[in-house]
Amino acid sequence: MCSCGNVSETVIDVRQIAPRMRHPIVFGTFDMLQPGEAFQLVSDHDPRPLHYQFGEHLGGAFAWDYVEQGPQVWRVRISRTAA
Repeated sequence: MCSCGNVSETVIDVRQIAPRMRHPIVFGTFDMLQPGEAFQLVSDHDPRPLHYQFGEHLGGAFAWDYVEQGPQVWRVRISRTAA
Protein backbone atom coordinates (compact mmCIF):
# COMPACT_ATOMS: atom_id res chain seq x y z
CA MET A 1 0.00 0.00 0.00
CA CYS A 2 1.04 3.56 -0.56
CA SER A 3 -0.07 6.50 1.48
CA CYS A 4 -0.96 9.22 -1.01
CA GLY A 5 -2.36 12.21 0.80
CA ASN A 6 -5.36 11.15 2.87
CA VAL A 7 -6.11 8.14 0.67
CA SER A 8 -4.36 4.78 0.72
CA GLU A 9 -4.01 3.26 -2.72
CA THR A 10 -3.05 -0.24 -3.72
CA VAL A 11 0.32 -0.45 -5.44
CA ILE A 12 0.89 -3.20 -8.00
CA ASP A 13 4.58 -3.70 -8.72
CA VAL A 14 4.52 -5.73 -11.92
CA ARG A 15 8.28 -6.21 -11.73
CA GLN A 16 7.50 -8.87 -9.12
CA ILE A 17 4.80 -10.65 -11.18
CA ALA A 18 5.22 -13.26 -13.95
CA PRO A 19 4.67 -11.55 -17.33
CA ARG A 20 1.64 -13.69 -18.28
CA MET A 21 -0.13 -12.72 -15.04
CA ARG A 22 0.46 -8.96 -15.16
CA HIS A 23 -2.42 -7.75 -17.31
CA PRO A 24 -5.04 -10.05 -15.71
CA ILE A 25 -4.02 -8.80 -12.26
CA VAL A 26 -4.07 -5.15 -13.36
CA PHE A 27 -7.49 -5.44 -15.03
CA GLY A 28 -8.85 -7.46 -12.09
CA THR A 29 -7.72 -4.73 -9.70
CA PHE A 30 -9.32 -2.07 -11.88
CA ASP A 31 -12.58 -4.03 -12.01
CA MET A 32 -12.80 -3.83 -8.21
CA LEU A 33 -12.52 -0.02 -8.14
CA GLN A 34 -15.48 2.22 -7.46
CA PRO A 35 -15.72 5.53 -9.39
CA GLY A 36 -13.12 7.92 -7.97
CA GLU A 37 -10.86 5.15 -6.63
CA ALA A 38 -7.39 4.41 -8.00
CA PHE A 39 -4.33 2.23 -7.73
CA GLN A 40 -0.72 2.69 -8.73
CA LEU A 41 1.17 0.52 -11.18
CA VAL A 42 4.97 0.25 -10.92
CA SER A 43 6.98 -1.07 -13.88
CA ASP A 44 10.52 -1.13 -15.24
CA HIS A 45 9.32 0.22 -18.61
CA ASP A 46 6.67 2.57 -19.97
CA PRO A 47 3.43 0.54 -19.79
CA ARG A 48 2.08 2.24 -22.92
CA PRO A 49 0.72 -1.03 -24.45
CA LEU A 50 -1.36 -1.52 -21.30
CA HIS A 51 -2.64 2.05 -21.67
CA TYR A 52 -3.82 1.22 -25.21
CA GLN A 53 -5.58 -1.91 -23.89
CA PHE A 54 -7.36 0.17 -21.26
CA GLY A 55 -8.52 2.56 -23.97
CA GLU A 56 -9.81 -0.25 -26.18
CA HIS A 57 -11.70 -2.02 -23.39
CA LEU A 58 -12.79 0.84 -21.15
CA GLY A 59 -13.05 3.92 -23.32
CA GLY A 60 -13.35 6.99 -21.10
CA ALA A 61 -14.04 5.05 -17.88
CA PHE A 62 -10.46 5.45 -16.63
CA ALA A 63 -7.76 8.06 -16.07
CA TRP A 64 -4.06 7.33 -16.62
CA ASP A 65 -1.65 9.69 -14.86
CA TYR A 66 2.11 9.26 -14.86
CA VAL A 67 3.57 9.80 -11.40
CA GLU A 68 7.13 8.83 -12.41
CA GLN A 69 8.46 8.38 -15.97
CA GLY A 70 11.66 6.34 -15.94
CA PRO A 71 14.23 5.76 -16.95
CA GLN A 72 14.40 2.84 -14.49
CA VAL A 73 11.03 3.04 -12.74
CA TRP A 74 7.67 3.99 -14.21
CA ARG A 75 4.76 4.68 -11.87
CA VAL A 76 1.23 5.27 -13.15
CA ARG A 77 -1.90 6.14 -11.20
CA ILE A 78 -4.90 4.43 -12.80
CA SER A 79 -8.34 5.52 -11.63
CA ARG A 80 -11.95 4.70 -12.47
CA THR A 81 -13.77 7.81 -13.67
CA ALA A 82 -17.18 6.34 -14.55
CA ALA A 83 -19.32 3.37 -13.55
